[in-house]
Amino acid sequence: MTTGVKIEQPAGKLGILLVGNGAVTTTFMAGVEAVRRGIGKPFGSLTQMGHIRLGKRTDHRSPLVKDFVPLANLDDIVFGTWDPIPDNSYEAAVKAGVLKKEICDQLKPFLSAIKPMRAVFDKNYVKKLDGTNVKEGRTKAELADQIMEDIRRFKDTNRCSRLVVVWCASTEIFLRQQPVHESLAKFEAGMRANDPNIAPSMLYAYAALKLGVPFANGAPNLTVDFPAMQELANATNSPICGKDFKTGQTLLKTIIAPGLRSRLLGLNGWFSTNILGNRDGEVLDDPESFKTKEESKLGVLETILQPDVNPELYGNFCHKVRINYYPPRGDNKEGWDNIDIFGWLGYPMQIKVDFLCRDSILAAPLVLDLALFSDFAKRAGLKGIQEWLSFYFKSPMVAPGLYAENNLFIQEMKLKNTLRYLMGEEQITHLGMEYYK
Repeated sequence: MTTGVKIEQPAGKLGILLVGNGAVTTTFMAGVEAVRRGIGKPFGSLTQMGHIRLGKRTDHRSPLVKDFVPLANLDDIVFGTWDPIPDNSYEAAVKAGVLKKEICDQLKPFLSAIKPMRAVFDKNYVKKLDGTNVKEGRTKAELADQIMEDIRRFKDTNRCSRLVVVWCASTEIFLRQQPVHESLAKFEAGMRANDPNIAPSMLYAYAALKLGVPFANGAPNLTVDFPAMQELANATNSPICGKDFKTGQTLLKTIIAPGLRSRLLGLNGWFSTNILGNRDGEVLDDPESFKTKEESKLGVLETILQPDVNPELYGNFCHKVRINYYPPRGDNKEGWDNIDIFGWLGYPMQIKVDFLCRDSILAAPLVLDLALFSDFAKRAGLKGIQEWLSFYFKSPMVAPGLYAENNLFIQEMKLKNTLRYLMGEEQITHLGMEYYK
């Protein structure tokens, strides 16, 4: 099989620019450097440790993804960040407290050399944070131009052949699509007019896409999930994906809910609560930022269970989500779930889940995979929404008129079949009838 897709090889350096220099970013960068030095393993990364089956089961072909797909080598990656707090990445990593100080100290020369560029930051959109390392401009258009200049300078200084941008910063206040988001022309006029419906994350996305750089959104912010940004991405042949890294509690929902549906077990209610004490928890202590996160978390069950298709099983379930800022816990988030289900003849049952996870440890491999796959997508000539990367997000972006597929196992199949298709291999359906003829 051949698809005729021409994929450029990953020659030269790949620059990964990260918006935010906090727990997720520093854990990600330190982890990549630890792997490069042979003092750590990239557990959780599909691009580094995942296998992909090719052909029939009897063919026994299951290479590593990184040996099958032409991805950038870890040794060819360089990092840059933006953050309103001026701490270098070593200082930020120590403050985040995710990694043991001994590991941070081992990587101190590498991390200390990464100093965040001045950020576009507006307290109106993230009310619980402050910072002094901030850009100034008369209009949002000027601020976007400054971000573009940062991107050009970073690429030249580090002699990169390609770039990607990943949003790893805080959750902004909840914004709905407005007229300013309907077209690129309206959006650019809105930037010049300082429209309040244009958040800082949108300026980063605009700047990246304007320069043809792929953009991945790791937060539930609106950011690129509207027509104007998709118009720009298509015009500059730039991949976009998002939104909101699928890490702790929602990861488990996308594993458990498909199992309930596949066995036709009904759902009366699903109550979820979290405690965490990192910067993300502090930001989400603001009701307006929590609203953005809540929307992201609540949508997952609806698309998996499809109450309209299965009204007797899922037509009237109660879904509650709570997040509580609890500083002593730091980055070690704990998610409790109470799941009220019913089975044969309507008899009730319960499932209890207590997930003691580490938010940034779960997020770091997602950042790596998204950066490498976004770069691969650009070299493969893909543009606009990359639905095949839904595997990594709580609220996956999809084409207008489609519902998002949140079943983790379908998402994995979609991702791997996309790789097979692009590389000229047969897609796998798991039919298997040929073995029994």
